[in-house]
Amino acid sequence: MSLKPVLKGLATWVPGLYKARSRLLASTGGSGSARYCYSVWLRHLVHMRDAGLPTRPTVVAELGPGDSLGTGLAALLTGAERYCGLDVIRYANREHNLAVLDGLVGLLRARADIPGPEEFPQVLPTLADFRFPRDILPDDLLTRTLADDRLDRVRRSIVDAEAPGSMIGYFVPWLSREVAQSGTVDLVFSQAVLQCVEDLETTYGTLQAWLRPGGVMSHQMSFECFGTADQWNGHWTRSDLAWRLIKGRRPFLINRQPWSGHERELRAAGFEIVFTQKARRPSSLSRQELAPRFRNLPDEDLGTSGAFVLAVKRPD
Repeated sequence: MSLKPVLKGLATWVPGLYKARSRLLASTGGSGSARYCYSVWLRHLVHMRDAGLPTRPTVVAELGPGDSLGTGLAALLTGAERYCGLDVIRYANREHNLAVLDGLVGLLRARADIPGPEEFPQVLPTLADFRFPRDILPDDLLTRTLADDRLDRVRRSIVDAEAPGSMIGYFVPWLSREVAQSGTVDLVFSQAVLQCVEDLETTYGTLQAWLRPGGVMSHQMSFECFGTADQWNGHWTRSDLAWRLIKGRRPFLINRQPWSGHERELRAAGFEIVFTQKARRPSSLSRQELAPRFRNLPDEDLGTSGAFVLAVKRPD
């Protein structure tokens, strides 16, 4: 078993060294690109359509937007009236968001096809058809949402998210139910974020409280080790003590929850799961190699490297 992840975790306790290394947290990758944000948002919309769910949410919240608010800006440009970005570390900045906005406007005005696996081979969920979804985003809708006066509103909201009438809220840190009023959000989504959330029970419960009855959650999550082990699912071989050493002082790392853990918490929080798309990878781990807390994982979990889930808030 490689000791490199443990040594990296221990290094976070060294004064000065961790401060220098923490500058790496200034970038999460991916969401700084307009084409990436465009691809991610439209993938979520297409799957919502295919599942028979509404595709024109008015109030949208995103968990962990990352380098920019670009995916949320794509939601505003396709009809949403309010977007809330929820993060634990402030990554996004005004200039970057404005640049991503301009790129998104160009893609939507061109009715560009959804960037697929040739451009973003690691991005999930997959689609059967990557053509621009004209049935979801007809010309009359985009004529209204991309009108100059509305784009000016979005730009003003980026420049000053706290101004009266802003279309954007950016909350860092977001861990409070006071961020949004109960029962006011139509859609909560995330892209490769929930694998890093430690307290899933509280998180899913908070999101459930924000959503209106029948509100939708759309999440893509990963269950891979992200460099903390030699095998893609080797993080499940690490003891709790070893994992504490690997994490060190990092503000977040993967939570090591498998799909069944998310499924259990979703249902307990009051959600009905309406669609899942699982990514599969072969597992070469034996039961004896797994840490005690993971030794009884279902075989399905051991070979599930990621999952996309659509869930609906059950009526009270």
